[in-house]
Amino acid sequence: MPEWIYFIHPPREDFAATMTDAEQAVWGEHFERLQRLLADGTLVLAGPTLGRKNTGIAIIEAPDEDAARRLMEEDPAIASGFAEGELRPFRLSLLRGRDDPE
Repeated sequence: MPEWIYFIHPPREDFAATMTDAEQAVWGEHFERLQRLLADGTLVLAGPTLGRKNTGIAIIEAPDEDAARRLMEEDPAIASGFAEGELRPFRLSLLRGRDDPE
């Protein structure tokens, strides 16, 4: 199944350190959803970049761009308007554990 990467661009620098209560609640929902997507095999990996720019990254599997875009747009962080999503096709070329030399 094709892989897709989506970036979650928060509304300001130092976002992780300056989240409001409302933003923290939405990011909690976002994390719970990612856990469900991981459990059902849709999510490959996810996490934020650290430092002043806390861009989130999620790599998902979806059959086509429409399905991948729907998954991204349904992310609570994006659906709430607290973050902007950016979707791109992705190819997982090397993966530790899968592609290690034997």
